Amino acid sequence: MSKINSNALSRRGFLAATAATIGTGAFAQTGNSTEIEADIRGGVVRNISSFRSLDWQPYFSNLAGGAILVDLQSRALHFWSEDQSVYKLYPTSVPLTEDLTRTGRTEIIRKVEGPSWSPTPSMRERNPEWPERIGPGPDNPLGTHALYLSWQYYRIHGTHDTRKIGRRSSNGCIGLYNEHIAELYAMTKNGTKVLLL
Repeated sequence: MSKINSNALSRRGFLAATAATIGTGAFAQTGNSTEIEADIRGGVVRNISSFRSLDWQPYFSNLAGGAILVDLQSRALHFWSEDQSVYKLYPTSVPLTEDLTRTGRTEIIRKVEGPSWSPTPSMRERNPEWPERIGPGPDNPLGTHALYLSWQYYRIHGTHDTRKIGRRSSNGCIGLYNEHIAELYAMTKNGTKVLLL
């Protein structure tokens, strides 16, 4: 009998904790900075395309300097080294909305370990309460490393907020786990080709 009561209490406890979470913390955490997931029971079966290896040839004419492909649909970043000895696939965060998204060809023009962050003019317009600058550290939205692209204000960077990876959650940049951006940072250089599609 105690086993039955224990299971009932566990189930009741689980349901109560779930109801409390939906009513407060989990919902509040999604706010305006991360997409709110729709009910996935009926529509999405699997997103296996995110984790499929790709060949570089359909996207790049050569691998001089290395190449990065960011697939916004599957929320994945692919990296190929110049000598083709290294291929990496990382989950990413992508821009929140279409109007924040830029696609096409660019390249890495600057690499920074321990970057500082300043909101863009349009971010400041939308969020005037945001600080003008955040230095390196755990509150920095760029995480531990940043790869600056030739497009002004666009970066591939880390994030301390791991909930954002795999979601639409950025104001235009591509986010990686800090461990992944550190690895990618070490393998890339200024001039590494980047394609976002």
